[in-house]
Amino acid sequence: MGPETIRHFIGGKYAYSSLRKSYGVTDPATGKEYAQVEVGLGADVNQAVLAAGTALESGPWPATRAPERAGALLAMADAIDARAGDIAAAEAQGPGLPVTASGEQAARASAAFRAAARLIAGEAGLIAGEAGLRLSRPAGVAGLVTSWRTPFLAQARAVAPALAAGATVVLRPDERAPRPAALLAEIAIAAGLPGGVLNIVHGSLHRKAPGAQSRDELVAHPAVARLSFAGEAAAWQQVATAATARGKPLSAEVAGNCPVVIFADADLDQAIDAVLFGAFAAGGQRRTATSTVLVHQPVYERVVSRLAERAGRIRAGDPADPATQVGPLPHADQLGQLTSFIRLSIREGALLAAGGRRPAGLPEGNYLAPTVLAGVTPDMPGFAGPAGGPVLRVTPFGSEAEAVALANATAHPATAYLWTADQARARRLAIAFAAASTWVNSCNQADLVHPTAARPVAAGGAGAIGFYAESRTVLIAADDAPVPRLGACMF
Repeated sequence: MGPETIRHFIGGKYAYSSLRKSYGVTDPATGKEYAQVEVGLGADVNQAVLAAGTALESGPWPATRAPERAGALLAMADAIDARAGDIAAAEAQGPGLPVTASGEQAARASAAFRAAARLIAGEAGLIAGEAGLRLSRPAGVAGLVTSWRTPFLAQARAVAPALAAGATVVLRPDERAPRPAALLAEIAIAAGLPGGVLNIVHGSLHRKAPGAQSRDELVAHPAVARLSFAGEAAAWQQVATAATARGKPLSAEVAGNCPVVIFADADLDQAIDAVLFGAFAAGGQRRTATSTVLVHQPVYERVVSRLAERAGRIRAGDPADPATQVGPLPHADQLGQLTSFIRLSIREGALLAAGGRRPAGLPEGNYLAPTVLAGVTPDMPGFAGPAGGPVLRVTPFGSEAEAVALANATAHPATAYLWTADQARARRLAIAFAAASTWVNSCNQADLVHPTAARPVAAGGAGAIGFYAESRTVLIAADDAPVPRLGACMF
């Protein structure tokens, strides 16, 4: 049996590429091709946007009131629960998540749809206010661009609030992990979602600009009213520039470099556990991954030694093996980039304390052993940016002021983590960090979403639903309300 064919999903039906072209995707653990994917071009995006626009204007979806939309979202959640095993397998095969991590994605995705349903279940469409009535309606077609990082969960977090608002959707998933989006199409069919409400157009693996054509066409399409982006900072800058030029509202989740600051008075056992989880769980691919650790000078050597020893015992291997803790990187290019980054850091003076090479016994696949680089300084290449894989960088600091300066030098931090026994210090630094949220003496196990400067609208909750809607005020006069009578006869 050959590789499966993954097609676009437009208007409730599967569709081939407008040029009948496809590209192959490979299993990151074996390097073997497992699917052919239809290439997404401008014509395919246009077809999907037209289908979404038709569903919004003349299909059954615009007449569906909030409680009924909540029912549709719950049906999606039920369908996700029913396909939990398939979702876990797709998350392992695309981004290379270990089954212990990929198995959680379906539950979190289902929870995203249920949460959105709860938020709108009691709405009747018209909400009473002091001056009259507030009528909420969908803003239009929503264009959603998601990344290879926990792709099914990222897609659920983007799609659920858009559907809750009554919008119709065109989703452009990452070209390197197409199977989760294909499952989402199957789930939409099983849930009975009307045709055209959810549309999916894939990307491409063009050597110079993978996935860029369908993404850029979606961002630029004049009939797309709202944009949502989740992915890398470089791609976000391109999308943000294009969206701003066209005056389109943009919600974004940008992968950043989340700093961890450890003071000498911290509980080092718990801090080290949290750092290792944040850096290496899900292969360092979480948006809140802790790829930079700033350690107070008095305990720096001790912390580096313990991080290196523990990282060396983390098991890398087949994502399908329950004993695996770190799987392969999603694609070979990423492995090459990280390997080059490690070599450059060492040449610049960093110390390779652990990892940095292919794990023993894994001759195939995009594997990189959990890596710890010590002595990384702010002037070294890559200090500020996200690692995007199982690479942990450790930097010493001497004072609170230096810790804050180093933490704030990291790029697009979704959150910051602080370990200290001094509660007064915790309050001072939590305000001083550039990150919008700070976890004190704890770790972000659930990869919770927090607002950042790069992400003006939250990906979950009522704020996200409101992003895809427009409000109109309706004033209804009382029976005896006076009306001015300019020019009327005075006698």
